[in-house]
Amino acid sequence: MALLSWSGGKDSSLALYEVSKSGPYRISSLLTTVTRDFDRISMHGVRRRLLVEQARALRLPLIEVWIAKDAGNAEYEEQMTRALVKSHREGVRHVIFGDLFLEDVRRYREEALSRVNLACAFPLWHRDTKKLAAYFVNQGFKAIVCAVDPKALDSSFCGREFDEAFLNDLPDSVDPCGENGEFHTFVYAGPIFDSEIRVKKGDVILRDGYYFADIIPA
Repeated sequence: MALLSWSGGKDSSLALYEVSKSGPYRISSLLTTVTRDFDRISMHGVRRRLLVEQARALRLPLIEVWIAKDAGNAEYEEQMTRALVKSHREGVRHVIFGDLFLEDVRRYREEALSRVNLACAFPLWHRDTKKLAAYFVNQGFKAIVCAVDPKALDSSFCGREFDEAFLNDLPDSVDPCGENGEFHTFVYAGPIFDSEIRVKKGDVILRDGYYFADIIPA
């Protein structure tokens, strides 16, 4: 059995899509970090209610790792380790990640999971990110850009649909999949979902050095 590291965004959605098509892993649950004080997905700022709706539409149980808004790496690792140890006891042996090419991130994950006797799998590793972004759109996935790094993009990109027009408007300096943290997405429809999650764009705010679009249940 395997857990899938789930951010609610396009890369974790594509990782689940690829694994579900080709195997060899049986996904038992989605694993997501949630910020307790905001009741939102950590880093992406998406409401927890929408995370729950995603899990329901995917027909997969959800394992939530809760951290404080000002949590450091020590708290994150402590809470994550507890969840992983429990999952290992229940038969999980792998964790699937949607990482694309950042070697230091992959190395960190592999070292951390090896300490709890779990292995990593990276089904999207070293895929061409321009082609992968187009593939995501062409396969019928739908997503909204929920967070943007203002050092990479201006606020007008936040809250946009992740579609062909968005990709065409990206500067050459920005990775088409946002692998360097330039932007994050919330996926609300696609071939892995039983039904579309109805959402609308709310306010865009600047917080903690990022623009966040409030994605609201419609």
